Amino acid sequence: MRKAHEYVRLDGQATSLVLALYGGQGADLVYLGARLPDGEDLGALCAAQQRSVHENQPDIVPMPGLLPERKAGWKGTPAVGLMERRAERIYEVQTDFELANWTSDKNYIRLTFMDAALNIHVQLAIEIRSGDVITFDGCIFNSGARDFELTRFAPLTLAIPPRFCELTHFSGRWAGEMRETRRALGVEGYASQSTAGKPGFAGGNWLLLHDPASGEAMGAHLAWSGDYETRIEADQHGSSDGRAQLQMGQNWDCGEVPLTSDPELGVNNSCKVCLALAPDRSTLAQKFHTLLRRDVLADRKAWPARKVHLNSWEALGFDLSEAKLKALADDAAALGAERFVLDDGWFGGRRNDRTSLGDWTVSSDLFPSGLTPLIDHVHALGMDFGLWVEPEMVSPDSDLYREHPDWCLHKESKDRPTMRGQLVLDLRREKVCDHLFAKLSSLLGEHAIAYLKWDHNRDVFPRSHAQTERLYALIDRLRSAHPEVEIESCASGGGRIDYGILARTHRVWPSDNNDPLERVRIIRAWSQFLPLEVLGNHVGPSPNPITGRRTCMDFRSKVALFGHMGIEADPRAMSAEERTVLAAHIALYKNWRDTQHSGDLWRLEHPDAGVGGMMVTHENKALALVTQTGFAAHFDAAPIRLAGLDAASQYCVTLPDPWPAKAANYLAGPERWREGLTLTGRALMTQGLALPLTHPETAWLIALEKVS
Repeated sequence: MRKAHEYVRLDGQATSLVLALYGGQGADLVYLGARLPDGEDLGALCAAQQRSVHENQPDIVPMPGLLPERKAGWKGTPAVGLMERRAERIYEVQTDFELANWTSDKNYIRLTFMDAALNIHVQLAIEIRSGDVITFDGCIFNSGARDFELTRFAPLTLAIPPRFCELTHFSGRWAGEMRETRRALGVEGYASQSTAGKPGFAGGNWLLLHDPASGEAMGAHLAWSGDYETRIEADQHGSSDGRAQLQMGQNWDCGEVPLTSDPELGVNNSCKVCLALAPDRSTLAQKFHTLLRRDVLADRKAWPARKVHLNSWEALGFDLSEAKLKALADDAAALGAERFVLDDGWFGGRRNDRTSLGDWTVSSDLFPSGLTPLIDHVHALGMDFGLWVEPEMVSPDSDLYREHPDWCLHKESKDRPTMRGQLVLDLRREKVCDHLFAKLSSLLGEHAIAYLKWDHNRDVFPRSHAQTERLYALIDRLRSAHPEVEIESCASGGGRIDYGILARTHRVWPSDNNDPLERVRIIRAWSQFLPLEVLGNHVGPSPNPITGRRTCMDFRSKVALFGHMGIEADPRAMSAEERTVLAAHIALYKNWRDTQHSGDLWRLEHPDAGVGGMMVTHENKALALVTQTGFAAHFDAAPIRLAGLDAASQYCVTLPDPWPAKAANYLAGPERWREGLTLTGRALMTQGLALPLTHPETAWLIALEKVS
């Protein structure tokens, strides 16, 4: 039996993590789960997991631990990858780290590993933070005489507790983000990576693991806005107990990140891996939401109410004029919108998507007197003003590119392939960042702009770790100069959504697809990790421009209400009845947004595959959304059971108007639902509510208020 030098226990409110420290040999996970009793014998806990060597193992069984290496017979992927250039050739460097020292507190530990031959040391930090979310980060230093290149550095390499034998991974594409797939965790493991300079649509920097016996769930996320690498490797033979290893970190090219001989410099991992466990997926979501609200979202407590947007794009596209925009603003205000966002086409010669990116000057053709008359008109209507920008990109057909063709990311003497007619500005150049800051800061300083929609519509090539770090610095600099301005992160929808970008922004755009049937799935998936107040959710037009599907305004509005609500459609194309229905839902959103954006989110399950729901509880109130996306097999769908209520308390339950027109015909005793039914939390969670959920594209809102 391997003898531990010391055991370290970290405790959160409901979570414990126990490590065994083996002196020079390393450190390994002993326990990860519900909080242990204070007197737990950690040595006995470790001994209870030990196994003897079987016939096909090395005599000394390799232990990958927290910093796995290819030594002593372990065959998996190392946490640190090093290359060295000698005589114009590149060699892989094998490491031999030993645990040198550590410091710990009740919820924090920092471990230092040293390779004495290479004079390289690694620091790993583990901390249990708000919401009982455990963060892993690290840095690496070179105090020797040789220069290296860092090809891999995963701050999280963790043996997965064997009870988690299923995983949910996320995949997707543009306009079809965050598709869940749940499967057994087999010997083939799992691998996903991005190589486009951003996380992209594949969703592989988000992961869930499941204990199917108990329903317990574990979630992991890499908080980084550049490329990621996520892998699970099952080790059936080499390690001490056959546990699969979860590894998450940035994805780098060889030569991209130098590890030069400088003991003071080092390479900070620039990101954290966030990991949490909970008895079920709803509680797991709440843990991540708590972390976001307390530790990630800048000044979250000081945010004002999340205002209803109207974005000009779906209404006008590039067909802009001051008169048309003022008329659109009039329509937005009449519906109850509180923010008017001018999307693409307002600058330079931008009359289509092939030109003028980089020329961030108000178009004198469209706005002879600048943006001020439009902004003043918007303010007079009681709304604030927002603006679309795409600062990281440049069009070859632009004044900026003609003046500075070397400012884009490129390789000398190679073609510069465009995507959407765009190239990417090289943010590693100080002059480029200074230019962008000056342009954006001038716009914000000269105009009363409350909100920036910061878009990012192509891959980054050649990709660069430093590009992401400089993006962070640019946004930080802009936020410092204009702290009152809200920023949305958009990357053709959900192409760059992570905790790294959310530490600097106020919301994300989950998808360019506003089709409500798609949005039901997309918001449900994103809300596993993100609270509703950062998820932009807009009412789109019908037919939907991406799917071509026609849906009624009632369904579109109810789906959009769960999130940060907005409008991405032309009110002039709506009937009077549609405008009335939309305005009623906007009023509902305003009444309930404090609850939605401060409360606990619960996933509502149902035996019908087409029925799903979400519910938010906060203080003495709760609001639920229940949707039917298909056509039910049985006319009388099973009751919808609520969650997160106090079983012994009584609640007044109502169905807020407006109701879905067709489904309302099958609602028994409609007057009782308007007046309110009084039921206990136990009845609502055990038996539920029998609502008409037979027909496709039906949605109900359920409002609850505790009465005793």
